[in-house]
Amino acid sequence: MPFPMVPELLSWLFKKPNTNPFPAAQLPPTVTGLLEQVGRGEATLNPPVPVPEKLRGKMTYNREACIGCNLCIKVCPAHAIDAIPAAKKIRIFVSQCIQCGQCTEACPKNCLALSGEFLNASHDRYADTLVVD
Repeated sequence: MPFPMVPELLSWLFKKPNTNPFPAAQLPPTVTGLLEQVGRGEATLNPPVPVPEKLRGKMTYNREACIGCNLCIKVCPAHAIDAIPAAKKIRIFVSQCIQCGQCTEACPKNCLALSGEFLNASHDRYADTLVVD
C-alpha cells in the first residue's frame, strides 16, 4: 500500500479520545482539600484511562543496528533527527519529534521504533531524557 498511514488515520476518526479527565468531577479549591475529602469518603477520583495499544510514544533507537544511511533524517518532517557523521549514527531530539512514524518506515534496518512511553516532560529540551543517541 503506498500510504500505510491512511487506514490508521481513518480508524482514529471513529474512536473516542484517550484523555484523562481531571481526577475530580468539580474543580476543588485546593488539591489537599480534595485528597482529605477522598480520605473521608466524601469525594471520589476518576480512574486513569489506560494507555492505548497503538500509542506512538517516545522514539527508541538501536544504535548497533544503524548503518548511517540517513534516510530517517530525509523523511522527518519535524527535523528532529540529526546526523553524527564521525560515528555514522543519528541523534533524535524527542522534544521536536511529532511521533509520525515516517522514520520507522524509512529505516532499512528497523533500528527505529515508537515505544509506549509518553511521559517526556522536562525543563531542559536537551536533557538526557529528551535526546536519544
